[in-house]
Amino acid sequence: MKKLIAQIVIVAFLAVSLTACGQTKVIKDKEIPTYGLFNMNKKYEGVEYEVIVGNVVWGVLLVETIVAPIYFFGFSMYQPVGIDTGPKTIN
Repeated sequence: MKKLIAQIVIVAFLAVSLTACGQTKVIKDKEIPTYGLFNMNKKYEGVEYEVIVGNVVWGVLLVETIVAPIYFFGFSMYQPVGIDTGPKTIN
């Protein structure tokens, strides 16, 4: 029983300490938040996003906790990096 409680405390500590892997960004005087699969309505047109690799790794590592992957993949999988400059072509 003590091992189970210790594991739960450790997983909870890791999940809380790593929730800030994705950062919001201020673009044109507006704070743009991160988004994921469950809140795609927070994605702004004209803003370029990139995958938050740390959140993907932690979501996979903590898959057994169920709550961590829901947060990481559902609400914090992409972070804004700047203004989208249009389609990128390969020369």
